[in-house]
Amino acid sequence: MAYVISDACVSCGTCEPECPVGAISQGDTQYNIDPDKCIDCGTCAGVCPTGSISQG
Repeated sequence: MAYVISDACVSCGTCEPECPVGAISQGDTQYNIDPDKCIDCGTCAGVCPTGSISQG
């Protein structure tokens, strides 16, 4: 199951460079994770300062 980013995202960008498959991108108001690319590694959740990334 892919990780998801909640509305608690403050668009700091910390997660994007940590994704080994490039599944995270900047959206209109926050970052988004492409569920088709996400390999469920959890690296992004580990670096998120607001805890807004979790398994979907």
